[in-house]
Amino acid sequence: MSADGLASFGYELGLLKRVRRSGWWHAGVRDPESVGEHSLRAAQLAALIAAEEGASPERAAFLAVWHDTQETRTGDLPLTAVDYLEKPQPRAITADQTAHLPDRSRELVRDAVDEYETRESAEALCAKDADKLEMLLQALEYRDVGVRRVDEWIESARKGLTTETAKRIAEAALTLSPMAWRNPGPGR
Repeated sequence: MSADGLASFGYELGLLKRVRRSGWWHAGVRDPESVGEHSLRAAQLAALIAAEEGASPERAAFLAVWHDTQETRTGDLPLTAVDYLEKPQPRAITADQTAHLPDRSRELVRDAVDEYETRESAEALCAKDADKLEMLLQALEYRDVGVRRVDEWIESARKGLTTETAKRIAEAALTLSPMAWRNPGPGR
Protein backbone atom coordinates (compact mmCIF):
# COMPACT_ATOMS: atom_id res chain seq x y z
CA MET A 1 0.00 0.00 0.00
CA SER A 2 1.21 3.47 -0.81
CA ALA A 3 0.20 5.62 2.14
CA ASP A 4 2.30 8.42 0.63
CA GLY A 5 0.21 8.33 -2.55
CA LEU A 6 -3.04 8.36 -0.59
CA ALA A 7 -1.85 11.25 1.60
CA SER A 8 -0.66 13.22 -1.41
CA PHE A 9 -3.98 12.72 -3.23
CA GLY A 10 -5.81 13.71 -0.04
CA TYR A 11 -3.91 16.98 0.02
CA GLU A 12 -4.68 17.56 -3.66
CA LEU A 13 -8.40 16.98 -3.08
CA GLY A 14 -8.25 19.73 -0.46
CA LEU A 15 -7.72 22.21 -3.27
CA LEU A 16 -11.37 21.72 -4.23
CA LYS A 17 -12.30 23.71 -1.13
CA ARG A 18 -10.37 26.71 -2.52
CA VAL A 19 -10.97 26.47 -6.28
CA ARG A 20 -13.87 28.82 -7.08
CA ARG A 21 -16.57 28.16 -9.63
CA SER A 22 -15.25 30.82 -11.98
CA GLY A 23 -18.24 31.15 -14.31
CA TRP A 24 -20.11 32.96 -11.56
CA TRP A 25 -17.62 35.85 -11.73
CA HIS A 26 -19.04 36.59 -15.19
CA ALA A 27 -22.47 36.95 -13.60
CA GLY A 28 -21.13 39.42 -11.07
CA VAL A 29 -20.76 37.14 -8.04
CA ARG A 30 -17.85 38.48 -5.97
CA ASP A 31 -17.18 35.35 -3.92
CA PRO A 32 -18.59 32.33 -5.74
CA GLU A 33 -18.94 28.91 -4.21
CA SER A 34 -16.01 26.52 -4.31
CA VAL A 35 -15.90 23.36 -6.39
CA GLY A 36 -15.98 21.43 -3.11
CA GLU A 37 -19.16 23.18 -2.00
CA HIS A 38 -20.74 22.53 -5.38
CA SER A 39 -19.72 18.86 -5.29
CA LEU A 40 -21.17 18.29 -1.83
CA ARG A 41 -24.65 19.50 -2.75
CA ALA A 42 -24.44 17.75 -6.13
CA ALA A 43 -23.72 14.46 -4.33
CA GLN A 44 -26.60 15.01 -1.93
CA LEU A 45 -28.97 15.81 -4.79
CA ALA A 46 -27.71 12.81 -6.78
CA ALA A 47 -28.70 10.51 -3.92
CA LEU A 48 -32.18 12.02 -3.73
CA ILE A 49 -32.74 11.93 -7.49
CA ALA A 50 -31.52 8.32 -7.66
CA ALA A 51 -33.80 7.28 -4.82
CA GLU A 52 -36.80 8.70 -6.66
CA GLU A 53 -35.69 7.21 -9.99
CA GLY A 54 -35.21 3.71 -8.52
CA ALA A 55 -31.43 3.79 -8.93
CA SER A 56 -28.75 3.36 -6.26
CA PRO A 57 -28.53 6.56 -4.18
CA GLU A 58 -25.17 5.52 -2.80
CA ARG A 59 -23.64 4.98 -6.23
CA ALA A 60 -25.11 8.17 -7.70
CA ALA A 61 -23.77 10.22 -4.78
CA PHE A 62 -20.38 8.53 -5.11
CA LEU A 63 -20.16 9.42 -8.80
CA ALA A 64 -21.10 13.02 -8.06
CA VAL A 65 -18.38 13.26 -5.40
CA TRP A 66 -15.74 12.52 -8.06
CA HIS A 67 -17.25 14.40 -11.02
CA ASP A 68 -15.15 17.59 -10.71
CA THR A 69 -12.03 16.36 -8.92
CA GLN A 70 -9.99 17.00 -12.05
CA GLU A 71 -10.39 20.73 -11.40
CA THR A 72 -7.55 20.51 -8.87
CA ARG A 73 -5.35 20.41 -11.99
CA THR A 74 -7.27 22.65 -14.40
CA GLY A 75 -9.25 25.00 -12.20
CA ASP A 76 -12.88 25.60 -13.06
CA LEU A 77 -12.88 26.70 -16.68
CA PRO A 78 -15.72 29.08 -17.55
CA LEU A 79 -17.79 28.59 -20.68
CA THR A 80 -16.05 31.62 -22.22
CA ALA A 81 -12.80 29.61 -22.37
CA VAL A 82 -14.24 26.83 -24.52
CA ASP A 83 -13.46 28.52 -27.84
CA TYR A 84 -9.81 29.01 -26.89
CA LEU A 85 -8.84 25.82 -25.14
CA GLU A 86 -9.08 22.14 -25.82
CA LYS A 87 -11.55 20.54 -23.41
CA PRO A 88 -9.62 18.78 -20.66
CA GLN A 89 -10.17 15.03 -20.68
CA PRO A 90 -11.42 14.00 -17.22
CA ARG A 91 -10.30 10.39 -17.59
CA ALA A 92 -6.74 11.40 -18.53
CA ILE A 93 -6.50 13.87 -15.66
CA THR A 94 -7.87 11.28 -13.24
CA ALA A 95 -5.33 8.74 -14.51
CA ASP A 96 -2.52 11.19 -13.71
CA GLN A 97 -4.02 12.13 -10.33
CA THR A 98 -4.35 8.51 -9.24
CA ALA A 99 -1.13 7.12 -10.72
CA HIS A 100 0.51 6.76 -7.29
CA LEU A 101 -2.48 5.32 -5.47
CA PRO A 102 -2.67 1.67 -4.44
CA ASP A 103 -4.39 -0.51 -7.02
CA ARG A 104 -7.81 -0.74 -5.33
CA SER A 105 -8.06 2.99 -4.69
CA ARG A 106 -6.79 3.85 -8.16
CA GLU A 107 -9.38 1.63 -9.84
CA LEU A 108 -12.16 2.83 -7.54
CA VAL A 109 -11.66 6.47 -8.56
CA ARG A 110 -10.96 5.78 -12.22
CA ASP A 111 -14.04 3.56 -12.52
CA ALA A 112 -16.23 6.22 -10.92
CA VAL A 113 -14.99 8.94 -13.27
CA ASP A 114 -15.36 6.64 -16.27
CA GLU A 115 -18.93 5.70 -15.32
CA TYR A 116 -19.85 9.35 -14.77
CA GLU A 117 -18.33 10.43 -18.10
CA THR A 118 -19.88 7.54 -20.05
CA ARG A 119 -23.37 8.32 -18.69
CA GLU A 120 -24.72 4.88 -19.50
CA SER A 121 -25.88 3.91 -16.01
CA ALA A 122 -28.96 5.28 -14.28
CA GLU A 123 -26.70 6.43 -11.45
CA ALA A 124 -24.47 8.40 -13.82
CA LEU A 125 -27.51 10.10 -15.34
CA CYS A 126 -28.75 11.00 -11.85
CA ALA A 127 -25.31 12.35 -10.91
CA LYS A 128 -25.12 14.48 -14.06
CA ASP A 129 -28.62 15.81 -13.42
CA ALA A 130 -27.59 16.62 -9.87
CA ASP A 131 -24.64 18.62 -11.23
CA LYS A 132 -27.01 20.64 -13.42
CA LEU A 133 -29.66 20.96 -10.73
CA GLU A 134 -27.11 22.20 -8.21
CA MET A 135 -26.09 24.91 -10.69
CA LEU A 136 -29.74 25.91 -11.15
CA LEU A 137 -30.32 26.14 -7.39
CA GLN A 138 -27.12 28.16 -6.96
CA ALA A 139 -28.22 30.53 -9.72
CA LEU A 140 -31.56 31.04 -8.01
CA GLU A 141 -29.82 31.68 -4.70
CA TYR A 142 -27.52 34.25 -6.28
CA ARG A 143 -30.52 35.90 -7.97
CA ASP A 144 -32.29 36.08 -4.61
CA VAL A 145 -29.40 38.14 -3.21
CA GLY A 146 -29.36 40.55 -6.14
CA VAL A 147 -27.18 38.98 -8.84
CA ARG A 148 -29.07 39.69 -12.03
CA ARG A 149 -27.25 37.86 -14.79
CA VAL A 150 -28.08 34.25 -13.94
CA ASP A 151 -30.78 33.44 -16.49
CA GLU A 152 -28.38 31.70 -18.89
CA TRP A 153 -27.23 29.36 -16.09
CA ILE A 154 -30.81 28.56 -15.17
CA GLU A 155 -31.79 27.86 -18.78
CA SER A 156 -28.66 25.83 -19.46
CA ALA A 157 -29.32 23.69 -16.40
CA ARG A 158 -32.96 23.11 -17.33
CA LYS A 159 -32.06 22.06 -20.87
CA GLY A 160 -29.45 19.61 -19.62
CA LEU A 161 -31.72 17.62 -17.31
CA THR A 162 -32.71 14.11 -18.39
CA THR A 163 -34.48 12.42 -15.46
CA GLU A 164 -38.10 13.17 -14.73
CA THR A 165 -37.30 13.69 -11.05
CA ALA A 166 -34.67 16.35 -11.76
CA LYS A 167 -37.00 18.11 -14.19
CA ARG A 168 -39.75 18.20 -11.56
CA ILE A 169 -37.36 19.51 -8.91
CA ALA A 170 -36.17 22.26 -11.26
CA GLU A 171 -39.71 23.36 -12.03
CA ALA A 172 -40.59 23.38 -8.33
CA ALA A 173 -37.46 25.40 -7.51
CA LEU A 174 -38.37 27.97 -10.13
CA THR A 175 -41.80 28.51 -8.58
CA LEU A 176 -40.86 28.50 -4.88
CA SER A 177 -40.37 31.75 -3.04
CA PRO A 178 -36.83 32.35 -1.78
CA MET A 179 -37.79 31.56 1.81
CA ALA A 180 -39.84 28.44 1.00
CA TRP A 181 -37.15 26.17 2.42
CA ARG A 182 -37.92 27.54 5.88
CA ASN A 183 -41.57 26.50 5.63
CA PRO A 184 -41.94 23.65 3.14
CA GLY A 185 -45.60 23.20 3.91
CA PRO A 186 -47.67 20.09 4.77
CA GLY A 187 -45.92 16.99 5.94
CA ARG A 188 -43.15 18.92 7.59
